[in-house]
Amino acid sequence: MLPLPVLEKVQKELLCYPGEKCSVLEMSHRAPAFMEIISKAEADLRTLLAVPDSYAVLFLQGGASMQFSMIPMNLMPRGGTAAYADTGVFAKKAAEEASRWGDAVIVASSADKSYSYIPSITQQSIPKDAAYLHICGNNTIFGTQFNTLPAVDLPLVVDLSSSLMGQLYNVEDCGLIYAGTQKNMGIAGLTIVIIRRDLLKELPEEIPSMLNYKLLAEHGSMYNTPPCFSIYLSGLVFEYTLAQGGVAEMERRNKEKAALLYDVLDASKFYTHKVRAQDRSIMNVTFFLPDEAFTAAFLKGAQQKGLSGLKGHRDAGGIRASLYNAMTYKGVSALADYMKAFETENR
Repeated sequence: MLPLPVLEKVQKELLCYPGEKCSVLEMSHRAPAFMEIISKAEADLRTLLAVPDSYAVLFLQGGASMQFSMIPMNLMPRGGTAAYADTGVFAKKAAEEASRWGDAVIVASSADKSYSYIPSITQQSIPKDAAYLHICGNNTIFGTQFNTLPAVDLPLVVDLSSSLMGQLYNVEDCGLIYAGTQKNMGIAGLTIVIIRRDLLKELPEEIPSMLNYKLLAEHGSMYNTPPCFSIYLSGLVFEYTLAQGGVAEMERRNKEKAALLYDVLDASKFYTHKVRAQDRSIMNVTFFLPDEAFTAAFLKGAQQKGLSGLKGHRDAGGIRASLYNAMTYKGVSALADYMKAFETENR
């Protein structure tokens, strides 16, 4: 979801951006108006996330999945070693892509219990020659999250695609953070990378220019035409979030929304929730009904009540409720009420 005030502002400005004679969809990325848009977007994001000057902020294309390749190419020598935690589908995909470049060592995994918990990661489990440790902060498909980031003595690389700006993180605990914006920060088409400047380095000529963090940082994310409209829209979301009280307020709201559903699940003998309590995601609440027939009936009834997007991911099944920033407390409360009523009618 996107905040309604953001959608309304986009609607108002779509045909003609204020002070210009064209839409953001039409203007040059070198135009003064767009330069102001991207500069303000970066400044607001830095304020929201407390990003210090010692970190570069990049607005990139290719989705978070592109980062699965860019990260090892930029941070790990060809044929080198990096450490990966396998906590879900996207964490596993990241490791698989890194293995094309070097040795992606799985140092912790929760695959043994269908990714229903977050495994512990110790410094001792990490190879001494590892260039970095990669984790996925929130696992959207299975509904788990790192409630505490691992404390390690090498660069920590964190995929925060589904939780950045929805939860508080200390940027300085990480060497690199990356996130697609389509969950809490905007629409598809834009990926944000926040990287400590000392990790920007000269790369072998075999690395394509468009995959070179240092080059992209030197050109202010404009080595080629950036995803202008996605940047504009994310900028509006950043502005809106600041006005709402920032990330701390978003986290408070998200915890409050998640508690509504977890309270129903904890009290239920009808629904099954597989995630270990201390590893529960506040972004994605997953649960299961007794069988596929009940699941189909639940989804059909939900749709009739205007509750959509609840079908679990194909790799996990069941039900998944995504509680990203723009999802309202009222909407989550309506789902909780429906869950209680459905259980009463069918148990």
